[in-house]
Amino acid sequence: MRKITHTKKISSYSSLQMSSTTRGFKFNHKRVSILSDVQKIKQGSQGVVYWMSRDQRVQDNWALIYAQQLAIEDKLPLHICFCLVPHFLDATFRHYAFMLKGLQEVAKECSALEIQFHLLHGSPGDTLPGFVKDWNLGAVVTDFCPLRETLQWLDDVKKGLSSDVPFFQVDAHNIVPCWVASNKQEYGARTIRGKITKLLPEFLTELPAVDQHPHSSSKTPKPIDWENTLSSLEVDRSVGEVDWAQPGTTGGFSMLESFIDQRLQYFATHRNNPNVAALSQLSPWIHFGQISAQRVVSLVQTHGKNREAVASFTEELVVRRELADNFCFYNKKYDSVQGAYEWAQKTLQDHAGDCRKPLYTCEQLEQAQTYDKLWNAAQIQVVTEGKMHGFMRMYWAKKILEWTASPEQALSIAIYLNDRYSLDGCDPNCYVGCMWSICGIHDQGWRERAVFGKVRYMNYEGCKRKFDVGQFERKYCSKKP
Repeated sequence: MRKITHTKKISSYSSLQMSSTTRGFKFNHKRVSILSDVQKIKQGSQGVVYWMSRDQRVQDNWALIYAQQLAIEDKLPLHICFCLVPHFLDATFRHYAFMLKGLQEVAKECSALEIQFHLLHGSPGDTLPGFVKDWNLGAVVTDFCPLRETLQWLDDVKKGLSSDVPFFQVDAHNIVPCWVASNKQEYGARTIRGKITKLLPEFLTELPAVDQHPHSSSKTPKPIDWENTLSSLEVDRSVGEVDWAQPGTTGGFSMLESFIDQRLQYFATHRNNPNVAALSQLSPWIHFGQISAQRVVSLVQTHGKNREAVASFTEELVVRRELADNFCFYNKKYDSVQGAYEWAQKTLQDHAGDCRKPLYTCEQLEQAQTYDKLWNAAQIQVVTEGKMHGFMRMYWAKKILEWTASPEQALSIAIYLNDRYSLDGCDPNCYVGCMWSICGIHDQGWRERAVFGKVRYMNYEGCKRKFDVGQFERKYCSKKP
């Protein structure tokens, strides 16, 4: 029995006692999407590569597990490559630093497992096909992300690869693969919940360990100067790192352990109270794939003592999170008002001419210069800490709809501010969160009112009934955004 020790503390969890490795493990091929016309590795190939993108970890990674099985079957070396693009949406130095420090941990773990790690600079379509050709690699495996930018990368790589190189995609992010859970856009949690729940016994299974690879490469990868890579990034450096979130899998497991031991018990009853430490705080690590949602669920279900809290957290991490991937995968306008339901588009259009007072610019909102101290506090939290409490993010986005000239402008500003400052930005969960708040996605119509139409309304008085707003305001309004 092999113990995977991410930290001294986390190794105490029995669920990290892995009874099997990739060799001999029966892989569920429903997790795999075949992107090429060929599946067999050609003779004379000198390795298999896992193109790591969304899931930036070694262990608990179905894409890497599959790549290692392919390499072992043909007795080939195993490589991992990551393509570092110079810009990604509105990501800043805050995001890039968190990501690169996590990748540095990945590279170190790869070295101990005889897996070669490569950091390529540039767009995947421009760099990966050439890398595969130069190293004579016989197959490419990658992970899954439903965002249009990453889907375009996938298409670019597919076009650039030789036709005799098998190309596979494995959903290593969702417990139930997105294309298995549903073949269409689901209306909401109530329509996807039963589908996912029915499939959990098949997919919420043991995760085998990625073991030391038995076949070494005769070539060595180019050394990576991590410090120079970080210092030479041409991204917006005005949004700096935060000190509460330690990048990498080790930091993610430490946060998970503190959640299970200290905060999980309050999740079901206090998760909507931003003054109570009840949330997991795991979203940055899950967003960057530095920790597996499947491992998180397994550990929470094994070690959580409050059954109500465990069930509530599982609903959020599994059903709601995988619903977000479903929406972005099947709705190509996932970040546009045009991607909303017809009833929502109509009601927002019907009220497009309603008086909006006051009106704030994006700059005023970014600087937390509104009359609403509670909203300002939430904005200051995300600017200074790189996170915003989940309940406050809903209120925050809905007020932007109230204070800007149109739903289109409101959605654009909300996505921009979230992607720029929040560590878990540029993520399906965040796009769905903004679309829920502003466009009624995964919700129903409510009593009609000005500006919002039939989209669910939230206000300051409602927040006062739920928690001590003054306490939250005092905590953040004294800080500078």
